[in-house]
Amino acid sequence: MSTPPAGTTKKRLFSRNDYLAPLPIPTGEKPSDVLNTIWRKNEVFLDIGNYSIGSAVMVLWPMVMLFLSAAYGFRNISPELSEFSLIAGGVITGIPALFIIQGLFREVPLPVRFNRQRREVCVPREDGEYWIVPWESVTAAATQQSSVSQAGKATMGLLIIGFENPDPQAKEDNKHFSFGFNCGGGTTAMALWECTRSYMEIGPDAVPNSRVGITPYEKTQIGSIITDLCKGGLLNVLWGIFCITILGTYFAEKLQNLKLSHPPDLPYPAITEWSKPLPPEQWAKRSPELEEAIANREAELAVIRKSA
Repeated sequence: MSTPPAGTTKKRLFSRNDYLAPLPIPTGEKPSDVLNTIWRKNEVFLDIGNYSIGSAVMVLWPMVMLFLSAAYGFRNISPELSEFSLIAGGVITGIPALFIIQGLFREVPLPVRFNRQRREVCVPREDGEYWIVPWESVTAAATQQSSVSQAGKATMGLLIIGFENPDPQAKEDNKHFSFGFNCGGGTTAMALWECTRSYMEIGPDAVPNSRVGITPYEKTQIGSIITDLCKGGLLNVLWGIFCITILGTYFAEKLQNLKLSHPPDLPYPAITEWSKPLPPEQWAKRSPELEEAIANREAELAVIRKSA
């Protein structure tokens, strides 16, 4: 599946596509794991997961608060409108809530593993199958779509990472696999992609640590509020209360921890061996094409920074 070269940008009136790989050249953005996609990181591999039940809760929770507030606000002014707000809110938010509840009883999807020493990627598939894909063949693109209505302009976007089945005899429906991250596209998607690219091309210290798993109390929502209160940080306390009550961050955090307190590992014995460290002299090297592409891109970024 051919894609435009990395660094290419295609703009239309209401859309923008930024092609990031192949080859995986620098985007100029600082790595930022805005969706907690890093599930496991060490010197050999990086596990990237695409499961975020907490994000779904934070999308749904403000809608619940909106309908409840409307029902409460109209209870004396217009009881009929108050009742309508409750019923409409129950219908509009009830169906997504059922999907969230259903998701709590499903197994967490396996992560994709990026091995920087071998410069390969393990892509889990159905029925216990997996692909081993060369890192430099991975595709990535930041897509952004805008729409205009009476409420104003709304922009949505994704980071899409794609993989090609290395088996030339694979069936048509098993040749390609991709997954998308709802991060808004544009520079945010580039920063999220940089977590993977920088790990593979620079090293583990270039990207954030995983925030998935058992969180120390002082870093939880309630713990941080108590800590800020003890320090006299009233503004931070008020912001924390707003996030918990209006944005639902506390419940999102708890559900996320419930499912990802122990992120799933890849259950393949051969991949356990594949994931073991190699002597430095056996590490795979960049291709000459990627070396040249990175050097050219870094020179471009240097000129941009100098002129900024």
